[in-house]
Amino acid sequence: MTAVVYSLLATVAAYLLGSLSFAVIVTRVMGLSDPRTYGSKNPGATNVLRSGSKAAAIITLVLDALKGWLPVALVAWWGKPYGLGEGTVALVGLAAFLGHLWPVFFRFEGGKGVATALGVLLGISVWLGLATAATWLIIAFFFRYSSLASLVAAAFAPVYYLLVDGVAWNAETPIAAAIVVMALLLAWRHRENIGRLVQGKESRLGSKKAAAAKDGSKPAK
Repeated sequence: MTAVVYSLLATVAAYLLGSLSFAVIVTRVMGLSDPRTYGSKNPGATNVLRSGSKAAAIITLVLDALKGWLPVALVAWWGKPYGLGEGTVALVGLAAFLGHLWPVFFRFEGGKGVATALGVLLGISVWLGLATAATWLIIAFFFRYSSLASLVAAAFAPVYYLLVDGVAWNAETPIAAAIVVMALLLAWRHRENIGRLVQGKESRLGSKKAAAAKDGSKPAK
């Protein structure tokens, strides 16, 4: 019974940590516009980059990933003496991700969860996180679509986890289920991007800079 209580407390704590919308917090601290008021209106690192501040975008990316990684890593490292196993690892990872999508501190209006999902995967296994990040980079490099890279990376994450079972890690059913759920939710949060990709209207990475260079003007901040 005690283990159940500890697991519940860890899950709630992970959700509350995930509910810290660092895109909003960082831009406020740095005196920038609220990312929910411009661009895609998504409180995430990619939209923060549209503010013109690379530093703010990088800090947001790191902190969003950190809040996914931290609860998973803490349970994995120190949870066993309290009866917390793979099931709790899956729960806290999913809770942190859900907190980012629907943050209780920000009227349940959150981001798409790419960085936080990556943090969760890094917490489960550094190699799993790196493989997923590499997939994102490859797709983004060749196709120049951030949304497409995120969708493909999300789809491959559970494949990597199950495919390398017994080699780099031992796959556990609760964790595999959590990764699948995150992938599905991430795809759902990108439904508008999917529509634009199908219609050929999705913005490419660097497109604004290219347009500004062509016009001989600076990109808007």
